[in-house]
Amino acid sequence: MYFVLEPFVDGAQMTLMMPIMVALIYFDRKLLYIMGLFSIVFYAGVYFGLERPFLHKPLLEFLMVECVFLVFVLMAIAVIIRAREARINLERLTKTGQDLMVERAISDKLLKIDALTGLYNHKTFHEYLDSLLEQCESNNLQLQLALFDIDNFKQVNDTYGHRVGDLVLKVIADKVGGMIELNDFAARYGGEEFAVIFTDKSFSESYEAVEKLRKNIAQIEHLQAGNRPITVSIGICDYQLGDGKELLFRKTDKALYTAKKQGKNRVVNCAESHKEEIVSFA
Repeated sequence: MYFVLEPFVDGAQMTLMMPIMVALIYFDRKLLYIMGLFSIVFYAGVYFGLERPFLHKPLLEFLMVECVFLVFVLMAIAVIIRAREARINLERLTKTGQDLMVERAISDKLLKIDALTGLYNHKTFHEYLDSLLEQCESNNLQLQLALFDIDNFKQVNDTYGHRVGDLVLKVIADKVGGMIELNDFAARYGGEEFAVIFTDKSFSESYEAVEKLRKNIAQIEHLQAGNRPITVSIGICDYQLGDGKELLFRKTDKALYTAKKQGKNRVVNCAESHKEEIVSFA
């Protein structure tokens, strides 16, 4: 409107670039074509209807202004193309970054998980236990450690082969992982031995949990192993403040040894193990 009302002002034609700039702000290529065509056609109408008959402006000025509009449209197209390329590159970089994060997460998980059983591995177990024992000492967190050992596992391997032995390990690991609660931690400690850390439970609750687990494992039918019952012996110990990791393991391992010694397929707590040790010594 300014240009129509004041057409005699030199350079007033440049106000017709504003519609083109609107399209550029939104990076809309289709709108840019429409606004560019509008500016070129609109100025042509103003020139031949107003400037040439009344102001006697030369044709060369008309052509020059139209060329400026045209060049500005072409430059705006180039800006939009570059902006879209930049957006595509940014999206690609973002996706690459996300893929790397996923790969890193998968890699970290593989480093923490035992490949055969899907439980946590020995190294991760110790890292987690160290952290929890610190919490026990500073915040009086309740913690129990249980060690599982598959009874007569060597006979399974010798009789049916290591492939069946691996299947047995996996089935038992699935049972262990499926029966523990969210705040508990299960790991394959080594060979046919598993470890479970119970937190946020009383000792009696943890004892009941491992006893239930022992019974469920004994009821599993192992078709590949001739349907023979495969049992586990379990030692469990309640962490006492000041004991430290080494003493906790020593107590739990003694309880497991006592369970094996008493005939296997049973749960023994460290208090019972200590009592039997005193009796034996006496």
